[in-house]
Amino acid sequence: MNDDQLLRYSRHILVDEIGIEAQQRFIDAHAIIVGAGGLGSPAALYLAAAGVGRLTLVDADTVDLTNLQRQILHVSASVGRRKVESGREMLARINPEVVVNAVAERVDDGWLDREVPHANVVLDCTDNFATRHAINRACVKHRVPLVSGAALRFDGQISTFDFRNEASPCYACVFPEDQPFEEVACSTMGVFAPTVGIIGSMQAAEALKVIGAIGTPLVGRLTMLDSLRMEWNTMRIARQPDCPVCGHEHGS
Repeated sequence: MNDDQLLRYSRHILVDEIGIEAQQRFIDAHAIIVGAGGLGSPAALYLAAAGVGRLTLVDADTVDLTNLQRQILHVSASVGRRKVESGREMLARINPEVVVNAVAERVDDGWLDREVPHANVVLDCTDNFATRHAINRACVKHRVPLVSGAALRFDGQISTFDFRNEASPCYACVFPEDQPFEEVACSTMGVFAPTVGIIGSMQAAEALKVIGAIGTPLVGRLTMLDSLRMEWNTMRIARQPDCPVCGHEHGS
């Protein structure tokens, strides 16, 4: 790190659990953030501010006026623009040292199979069940840690799946792809703006812990938030030996 970086990240470096070593890991890291909306906005802002050296921001959508109530990566002048372009501009204002790769497309198995192996961590900030499972499959295949968040109305949830850990479950262990599922979007049900801010910020924290090898990430735990009552609940989750996604990967 140069003198400017030592000063910029000094409040991280002062934390014993982080120090120069973990901060350097942040600077050297590459994180993929799928979704530049309510969850992806705070996640991307905090990762950029923390100095994660390379961010790949993926989203095919454009900014709509209804997004501005919660998607803090974008401003009124962003309406009509690609979310990833608006996001890249904002992140550059936060930290010009961070390289942001803006990908204005919907991820599919092919894209994920090409790009996930080059990342240190993937953040699932989407609101699409099929995309979540595609991201999970790619992360399991390439043993890249995955931080998954979700929020709707006043409810949020987050977990971390670290496939370098043989005991870690995957997203499909908790939410099987073949189970009955009613997809509900915030465009029809609504969402309390700070709820996505809280969960997205937690996703950034989990990603930094994974990158920096610090603390205890939420592996094997699903944490749920009821922000109307401001109550938290955590449940233990285990790898399922018969999981069609990670069971075979772990030799089951």
